[in-house]
Amino acid sequence: MTEDTDRASNRLPLEGGRDQLMVSIARMTYQQDKTLTDIAAETGLNRWQVSRLLQEARDLGIVRIEIVPRTLRHPDLEARLIHAFGLQDAIVVPGPAEQGPDGVAQAAGQYLAALKPKPRSIGVSWGRTMAAVAHWLPPDWADGISVIQINGTVAPVPGIAHHNDVAETFARKGKGRMIPLPVPAIVGERLTREVLEKDRIVADVLRQANAAQVLAFSLGVVGEASVLMRSGNILKSEMAGLLRSGAVGDVLGHFIDRRGEIVDPELDARTIGLTLSNLKRRDRSIGIASGQEKHEITLGTLKAGLVTVLVTDEATATFALEHAHDR
Repeated sequence: MTEDTDRASNRLPLEGGRDQLMVSIARMTYQQDKTLTDIAAETGLNRWQVSRLLQEARDLGIVRIEIVPRTLRHPDLEARLIHAFGLQDAIVVPGPAEQGPDGVAQAAGQYLAALKPKPRSIGVSWGRTMAAVAHWLPPDWADGISVIQINGTVAPVPGIAHHNDVAETFARKGKGRMIPLPVPAIVGERLTREVLEKDRIVADVLRQANAAQVLAFSLGVVGEASVLMRSGNILKSEMAGLLRSGAVGDVLGHFIDRRGEIVDPELDARTIGLTLSNLKRRDRSIGIASGQEKHEITLGTLKAGLVTVLVTDEATATFALEHAHDR
């Protein structure tokens, strides 16, 4: 291709349809969450032209980026949580628990987008809460980030938890790549877990997960609502045993009681992903939880020191503080 051809390929439309093109590209970017590559393919432009038109739309005021806190915060409860549990930070979304997890997921997405400096790598879990967080992440929240799955994602019941969607969305919105952990969350035998974790590919993913600058994960419930049971990773009989043993929920598939202790060492030895010991050594480990069914698992997680940052709702924060000194 000649220099003249290169220049011609970078020419942008003249004034007539230019404004309308800027509006269309802005809508595809900010309303439809499409990438520069997607927009280029759809419009017949190249990525450079799309990027230039977006910048021009901002300069002309066609696109106005407003930073408005969509969720208010509860600074008093946040300060008390930080003091009571030795956290680095806490984000508490006020309001009734009936409003659901969306407010907390939105706050978590905003928190991740505001991290400075922007992380180059992040480890994430999967499930409904994390899918909501991924939804609320703004486009360009990171730049060239590596998104690593930190617990097993393969499930006997396909399509239940959309295991790869979370990491894929994090990566797409952060202009990066997703690194899957293509093994079950929980396997049938301890030996199976040991063999899988020695596999070159699996071992490399776990190494990258353990080295990620930031971890972000939701806290799981116990009982029939557990995504691990619904996805087939745990049998109904195993869940019944966990309940009898005092389990209040799971952290990356590791079931704990309200004091933060593992309730079933045999089952835990069959769980693939980052361990609780890995979490305790992290500088930035962000736990996300909302709803009454997650009160106890949040308390156990805080007592065990498994998170350095908590994003939660007012009722869950209040419960944790009220029971901070329980034995």
